Amino acid sequence: MVFLAAATALATAAELPCNHLSVPVLVYHRFGPTKADSMTTRTSVFEAQLAVLKREGYAVIPLRQLLDCRTGTRTTLPAKSVVITADDGHKSVYEDMRPLILRDKLPVTLFIYPSAISHASYAMTWEQLHELQQTGLFDVQSHTYWHPNFKQERRRQKPDDYAKFVTMQLQKSKQVLEARMQKPIDVLAWPFGIYDEDLERESAKAGYVAAFTIDAKPSRPGDPMQAIPRYLMVDEMGEKTFMHMLQRASEDK
Repeated sequence: MVFLAAATALATAAELPCNHLSVPVLVYHRFGPTKADSMTTRTSVFEAQLAVLKREGYAVIPLRQLLDCRTGTRTTLPAKSVVITADDGHKSVYEDMRPLILRDKLPVTLFIYPSAISHASYAMTWEQLHELQQTGLFDVQSHTYWHPNFKQERRRQKPDDYAKFVTMQLQKSKQVLEARMQKPIDVLAWPFGIYDEDLERESAKAGYVAAFTIDAKPSRPGDPMQAIPRYLMVDEMGEKTFMHMLQRASEDK
């Protein structure tokens, strides 16, 4: 009985009410042994960041738990929670990220624009995405249909055409991913981090319960559900910089 009570106290102490928590959501794009471009994080850097999370006692939680916390269907989260996401569906997610995620058994959300899958040379295949999903660690969600720049499209198109374009990008991605992955698709990541009030309304109308930006802030209680911030992860973020970002995020109420 004493052991059970102690274990219960430790479990309670390890969690905090959702309305007291700021949670950093990390977004990666590509991985590799060398830095190929500004969106590539060297696999060694990513592995070092995972080691920091483990050493400093962070709990990598599924993105869905964070959303449940924000909608009130969940009341607590681990005191040092962090979420990992990856955008675009680059093949290096399968080749370089996957082995480390499977080794450490961490939950990851992949935001995919389906027009590239099994078509673009840089992208994963549908078979690879299914394999990732079957591990139980990778959740596939939407990144629009072909990753447009909505600012440019708004300037280029007539208002009615632009409105139809937005609807297509949001709905077609959802429809294709649901058909391919045989699961609900109800979370979105904004391409290039571009969003506005009109886009937020259209996202909710299309059936997305939440959408994510790259506004470099932690997720906090009261954030708009269609504009939840994330931290864009880059290769230059070494261990010290990474730790400082995590510490500042947890202090940002």
